[in-house]
Amino acid sequence: MTQASPTAQAEFGPTETIAGDLSCGILLLCDHASNALPPAYGDLGLPAAQFQRHIGYDIGAKALTLALAGRLNAPALMTTYSRLLIDPNRGEDDPTIVMRLSDGAVVPGNAGVDASERQKRIELFHRPYHELIASTLDKMLETAPPPVIISMHSYTPVWRGVPRPWHAGILWDMDDRAVRPILERLGAQDGIVVGDNEPYDGALKNDTMYQHGTMRGLAHALIEVRQDLISDEAGVTEWTERLLPILADLPGQTSLREIRKGPSRCDTAPVIAA
Repeated sequence: MTQASPTAQAEFGPTETIAGDLSCGILLLCDHASNALPPAYGDLGLPAAQFQRHIGYDIGAKALTLALAGRLNAPALMTTYSRLLIDPNRGEDDPTIVMRLSDGAVVPGNAGVDASERQKRIELFHRPYHELIASTLDKMLETAPPPVIISMHSYTPVWRGVPRPWHAGILWDMDDRAVRPILERLGAQDGIVVGDNEPYDGALKNDTMYQHGTMRGLAHALIEVRQDLISDEAGVTEWTERLLPILADLPGQTSLREIRKGPSRCDTAPVIAA
């Protein structure tokens, strides 16, 4: 594994913030925005082509997040590192937070990760992202009624040889305040098939939405768009226009600007991780 100086490591900030109106009523997140690695970790022993796959990042998700943030004048928070280093959409206690094998690809640089290295990655990369989300939400709550959290992801069109028929999926746990309007309005668009908790279930204990949405009682939804639909500029533009009017209307719904703490399905039922 290639090593870098402490200075080079320090220059690799784990988060990226897109400034926006803290009173706009929406916070956009992109957990898997980048396929980059800090200098100290080299390439984790993987060929460059592996980082262009979905195992390295969520293809198209960053571009879509940036486009929506710009049009909504909403703040957006993103990570700057590949999910192969550590997955920010996992709780600190999740055994899959550092993947040794991802969709058939063995990750040599993760093979020898022990408790000490795991904790180091949490402290340097994982925790700063969640601290940034928490502090940004605190500022938004001081400025205006509670915001709606929207987390942007993307997924592969085919999984283990099986095509996925959905153009997009909306993932959630128990709070459907933001989910229902998105499902209904996106699903009403011509030719669009939307999955309700597809292709994954949105109840994952201690993931990003659990920590910052469910536990804080804030309305939230995780939007997954199929990667082949947003892999180029034209696709990103199309899906920006599809989602923009739906998201723009969410802050105007009074019920979504309330704090409502409730139970989580993942406290009692097994789920498939997103």
